[in-house]
Amino acid sequence: MKFAAHPANYWLIKSEPVSYGIEHLKGDKKTAWTGVRNFQARNYMQNDMRVGDVVLFYHSSCKEPGVYGLANVVSEAYPDPTQFDAQGHYFEPRATKEKPVWYVVDIAFVEEFKTPLLLTEIRERPQFAKMMILQPGSRLSITPVDSTHAEEIIRLAHEGGMAQ
Repeated sequence: MKFAAHPANYWLIKSEPVSYGIEHLKGDKKTAWTGVRNFQARNYMQNDMRVGDVVLFYHSSCKEPGVYGLANVVSEAYPDPTQFDAQGHYFEPRATKEKPVWYVVDIAFVEEFKTPLLLTEIRERPQFAKMMILQPGSRLSITPVDSTHAEEIIRLAHEGGMAQ
């Protein structure tokens, strides 16, 4: 097993499961995280995400939002190819190959939780109160997660959530 040269950071990445859920990533094994069009989320990918970082894969805009599995960051940031497709939904007219605006990282599937840790369960636990996802107005698709929060979420998911 190859370990990252830095301590792993933890990230929560949101995706609508009808568009791209943990099952899609499981089938694809790896994907470029394209289409992010928020500067703060872009900056996290471009400046802070590193190979080996752990991703909490979160399903949003669905009946039961929550953390459904894990992935790893497997590439450094590089220009998002969708910004150059003039016919595409994510086209960015300001972007050039020499001066791209948007960036991506590749993520790879690690596991799908047998029992996801739902947002309702996360909200019920006081130790998660300071998580970015629980803050009013927090709508970023990529947010950093404190290691103690991430490790507790993973532990709870492996134990079957709050049902245990």
